[in-house]
Amino acid sequence: MHRILHFTASGKRILLGAAGLLTLVVLWGLGIQWLQQDIGMAALLSPAKTLSSLHTLLVDNQLTVHTLTSLKRVLVGLTVALLIGIPVGLAIGSSRMLENSTSSAFQFLRMISPLSWMPIAVMIFGIGDAPIYFLLSFAAVWPVILNTAAGVKQLDPKWLMLAKSLSATRTEVLLRIVIPGVLGHILTGARLAIGIIWIVLVPCEMLGVSSGLGYFILDTRDRLAYSELMAVIVLIGALGFLLDLAAQKLYQRWTHSN
Repeated sequence: MHRILHFTASGKRILLGAAGLLTLVVLWGLGIQWLQQDIGMAALLSPAKTLSSLHTLLVDNQLTVHTLTSLKRVLVGLTVALLIGIPVGLAIGSSRMLENSTSSAFQFLRMISPLSWMPIAVMIFGIGDAPIYFLLSFAAVWPVILNTAAGVKQLDPKWLMLAKSLSATRTEVLLRIVIPGVLGHILTGARLAIGIIWIVLVPCEMLGVSSGLGYFILDTRDRLAYSELMAVIVLIGALGFLLDLAAQKLYQRWTHSN
């Protein structure tokens, strides 16, 4: 009975989600019809034309290299953000003095748009992937730090006291209690970081590189291939949706297993 109810709830969510996407497509089509009155080329942005162009680009493998390049940059940026953010978050969450001394500085840096660092990143790292990795990592590290620190502060003190009474070493406490206890918060931070990275990625890839989905958008603009441009925008949305869904499922799997 429980499985039937769960299936019904899942099916209802899927239907509602599909209805929302269908409504979005209908509004898209209506918007194009309205724009055609003033812009003759608006028909190139219609859902039918866009999906046709997307199918052609995928079949001809014109987007394969650009997509894989963008996903590689996401992976590198997220990895760097996690390698920096998790230890910093653990330290801040464990020390009230460190939290008080860093909170103002971190909040100040977090409020600076990552894209504003683009000229400085190019000046320091040059043209290529290095400045993109820096910008993506800078954008993604803050949710990882904040969520990890919040997870540490929410740990049950009784578990830490029990470990201390059993003469557990700091390494054992970290690996057996702290990391498992904050992993849910870390995954939440990672999910938020993926969303931020995916948003920042496209303008970063318009920064002196010759591959990536952001670069392909500039290329379609220069070629006046507006249906292809819209197709890439749809692909970016779809890939971002799938990345967020994967992070959400990973979080749900961890929380349900605990």
